[in-house]
Order: sequence, then C-alpha cells, then structure tokens
Amino acid sequence: MKREEVLMEALPYIQKFHGKTLVIKLGGHAMVDQEILETVIQDAVLLHYVGMKVVLVHGGGPEITEKMRAMGKEPVFVAGLRVTDQETLEIAQMVLVGKINDGIVSLITRCGARGVGLSGND
Repeated sequence: MKREEVLMEALPYIQKFHGKTLVIKLGGHAMVDQEILETVIQDAVLLHYVGMKVVLVHGGGPEITEKMRAMGKEPVFVAGLRVTDQETLEIAQMVLVGKINDGIVSLITRCGARGVGLSGND
C-alpha cells in the first residue's frame, strides 16, 4: 500500500482522535523485543504529531524477574500476581524507573519528540 493510501485510510481516525488523550500500555513481555518497542514508540510519536496526547504506561515484569534472580532472590507469585515485599519493591523501582523508563524516554527523544519519565513517587 502506498503512503498516500495509508494516510487517506488513517484520516478519519486522525480527525476523530485529534486532541484526545490516548493511553498506550506497553506490557513487560512486549518490551523484550527491541524492534517491536522501537516500532511502538515511532507510532506513538506519529500520533503525537498528528494531534493526539499520548501517554505511555509500561510494565517490566520479565526484567524485574531477571534482576531479582541475578540478585539471588526468587520471585513469588500468588494467583498470577507478584508478591512484593520491600526488597522486591526496591528491585522493581530500580528496573522500572532506572532502566526501562529512562530507555523509553531516550527512545522517544531519538524519534523526535519529548518524553517525560515519571516514577510512582512523582
């Protein structure tokens, strides 16, 4: 499909959602593949430039689990939910705020927009 055809097909959606806030959830498992992450960020930047207010919310479960194991702590799950004691919370904050959040903000900047990273404490 040619670029102009893609734009014409997208036009009704651009008009409908112009000025609206879109919340996009990036799940931790979806973020493991750097190519997919970059594509999603590029799409989010495009949405921003056609007039939508984009909010990205990210997870990081696989990377939290990996970091916990590297630090000698085995993750505990009950009914599919991570049990988060104080030590696990500190590891999760280290991964989510320090690594993942900063990486996403940097990627947004490289794609030509301005990202603002927020932690749960902001």
